[in-house]
Amino acid sequence: MKKLMLATMVFFCITGLAIAKDFAVTKKAGDYTVVVTIDKNPPTTGDNNLAVAVKDKSGADVTDAKVSVEYSMPAMPGMPPMNYKTNAELAGKQYKTKLNFSMSGSWNVTVKVAQGGKTAQAKFTVDAR
Repeated sequence: MKKLMLATMVFFCITGLAIAKDFAVTKKAGDYTVVVTIDKNPPTTGDNNLAVAVKDKSGADVTDAKVSVEYSMPAMPGMPPMNYKTNAELAGKQYKTKLNFSMSGSWNVTVKVAQGGKTAQAKFTVDAR
């Protein structure tokens, strides 16, 4: 009986990892729809691969914008605020970059999309572990 229970637990652990999904969030940024995915769910301390898909009003992919990502953790007692910025590079139909969360906790993330002299932004929060 114990072997059966152990085998069942191992099975569910393995299949749970196999179907785990990336962290994903969809936000409006001006006239754009921004879909952000991070390859780990939940995001972790250290490097996390981030992909940004930008769609216009009609749902078409926007591939001629400049996309940057700012992420920060506010100041806490005995610790100054942490602020980072990275530019995302176009790869296919998505903009890709890495975020390096230096510690666990709640991080504020802002994706900025600049095109045609206008800049729109989408904000969200992630909890790195």
